Amino acid sequence: MSTLKVILGPTAVGKTDYSISLALQLGCPVVSCDSRQIFKGMAIGTAQPTAEQLSTVRHYFIACKNPDEHYTAGLYEIEALRLLKVLFKEYETVVMTGGSGLYVDALCNGLDDFPPANLELREQLTERVRTEGLAPLRNDLRILDPESYAKIDIANPQRVVRALEVTLSTGRKFSDFKTSPAKKRDFEIEKYCLVRPREELYGRIDSRVDAMFEAGLVEEVGSLLPFRGMPALNTVGYKEVFQYLDGDIDKKEVLRLIKRNTRHYAKRQLTYWARDPQIKYITL
Repeated sequence: MSTLKVILGPTAVGKTDYSISLALQLGCPVVSCDSRQIFKGMAIGTAQPTAEQLSTVRHYFIACKNPDEHYTAGLYEIEALRLLKVLFKEYETVVMTGGSGLYVDALCNGLDDFPPANLELREQLTERVRTEGLAPLRNDLRILDPESYAKIDIANPQRVVRALEVTLSTGRKFSDFKTSPAKKRDFEIEKYCLVRPREELYGRIDSRVDAMFEAGLVEEVGSLLPFRGMPALNTVGYKEVFQYLDGDIDKKEVLRLIKRNTRHYAKRQLTYWARDPQIKYITL
């Protein structure tokens, strides 16, 4: 049976280099499972593989969507499964890598049968986040759906907005929809999570942020100003630079915030995967 080797890990741990090395060893391509690297024009801030790395091993789902596209984990599940069906005709094993837990879950287990997006309500809730902050929406979710409040990443505005959107538009709790059994795949799945000692990982995060600024992150974010309200740009590295471009914070502060928020994101990634007993850990 064909095998999908899924390489996970917190941001900056070294997934790209490890996955390319593994793919070269196996003689197969790499399928990205990252909800931000999929977008065009975001190469620096999302640490997309370099041109040299992309020329070494064939990659899929890198810089193939426009930042103003409405793209979801459900669409990724459909498109990635379609691609894997083709790839497994040629390769016995395929490497997949990424840091987006929901996209990994969508591909490996399938998503629950949620109702279609209510884009008007989503925009209203997103506007509330912009004007009121996330805390009032988190409180609404705590009252309306305490089960979801206890389980989802309530520091992630998109997760909170989506849970409220479903709850308010259907009259049913978001958690009520998350009951479907995992969907069966016609290939084996092996999951590996790369880890490093915490201080080493944090040092790599700090170095990466500094390198991003030297590579032109501010200019990249500036070119994306027309898409500022899109979900693709509501992510660490871009939100803070928008504040810098607005003149709200200086360069020292934007660097500090991105490094701090990236460390927090790395911790949330590891917490998310800790619930999956199928994951094997590799210390680098």
